[in-house]
Amino acid sequence: MNMSEANRVTEFILLTFPCSREVQILLFLLFCVSYILTLMGNGAILCAVKVDHRLHTPMYLLLANFSFLEICYINTTVPNMLTNFLSESKTISFTACFLQFYFFFSLGIAETFLLPLMAFDRYLAICWPLQYPTIMNSRLCINLVVLCWVTAFLCYPVPIYFITQLPFCGPNIIDHFVCDPGPLLALSCIPAPGIELSCSLLSSFIIFITFFFILASYMLVLRAVFRVPSGAGRRKAFSTCGSHLVVVSLFYGTIMVMYISPNSGNPAGTQKIVTLIYSSVTPLVNPLIYSLRNKDMKAALRKIQMCTKISQN
Repeated sequence: MNMSEANRVTEFILLTFPCSREVQILLFLLFCVSYILTLMGNGAILCAVKVDHRLHTPMYLLLANFSFLEICYINTTVPNMLTNFLSESKTISFTACFLQFYFFFSLGIAETFLLPLMAFDRYLAICWPLQYPTIMNSRLCINLVVLCWVTAFLCYPVPIYFITQLPFCGPNIIDHFVCDPGPLLALSCIPAPGIELSCSLLSSFIIFITFFFILASYMLVLRAVFRVPSGAGRRKAFSTCGSHLVVVSLFYGTIMVMYISPNSGNPAGTQKIVTLIYSSVTPLVNPLIYSLRNKDMKAALRKIQMCTKISQN
């Protein structure tokens, strides 16, 4: 017997962080400030790369794309989460939930593609310094960036389509702040181990392949760095790669906890905290990591600050 339309779930309830009203308001203020700082930090990097012609190189083009990605990434989750902190119903429509699912995962995959591309760029710059300008020219860099974005957004439409075809007849409460596949599949009226396994295998494949590519790139970089006779040269190379390695560690360390196994068995609280780290905390600290360890970026940001003060006067 087909499930009637009257019994079909048309909206979900995202519990976010269940707590008292006072704590909800406090969390709203905290995440609102974090959200604004994230937009400002990543926006500053975008402006710096655009304004300073010295930063019109593949390395900074990739960094600008990464900052733009982080801005898009937090906009898939944080605005809705902020609304839920002040809302009594905390509802999200069926369509909006799966749209959030699609963009959240597509942008996450785009990040797993851009990070190896940034590692590859550093490998070419350090291991092949003379050939680097010829190999990694602006045209190749742009083509690779476009390939990352397009491929990322083509990975999840089919799995999401099959999940939307599952019968959702209630309950409709998701103990999370984002429409994640695990909680969504748990609400299906029929078990879907095939879809769950497929999503897990796809995520694991992308995560492992890109992570091992980054590891291989930096192993070759380290081997080249240790051959540099000058101590100053080694420090410069380590400084260039250090920021990227910190970002990689933060991002991959958290997503591996969430998406490697078909059912990790993590409690809802742990899932929220881990998801919060890679979806909100990492985009917040990334501008600090890149700007504080990069002389050219700090100089460009100071230039923007001076221009802003002059225009205000």
